[in-house]
Amino acid sequence: MEIIEGAGRYADPGAAGVEYVEQLRRPDLSVGTYCLRAGAVDGQSPHGEDEVYVVTAGRAQFTAGGQTVAIGPGTTLFVPAHEAHRFHDITEDLALLVLFGPAEGSRA
Repeated sequence: MEIIEGAGRYADPGAAGVEYVEQLRRPDLSVGTYCLRAGAVDGQSPHGEDEVYVVTAGRAQFTAGGQTVAIGPGTTLFVPAHEAHRFHDITEDLALLVLFGPAEGSRA
């Protein structure tokens, strides 16, 4: 058993307004926290791994697979590998628990 310290907690992303911090990495899974300040631009590219986001704080819009949804605390999203997606219209500082299967970047 392992407690994953800080996972899903908002931390000021600094001048860029966006930051991803990986807190756990195993061959088949990685866990991290993605923080975006209100008004920030999410410039991420599609990943080679399946991904789950759990919103722990904040409010925004999320677009993937031709759909846009409003998100807030408790929203859980699944994004299949290679699907373009982004967070936008961020109205409250956003914190997301992120799970990649297998580990992020392992299929690159």
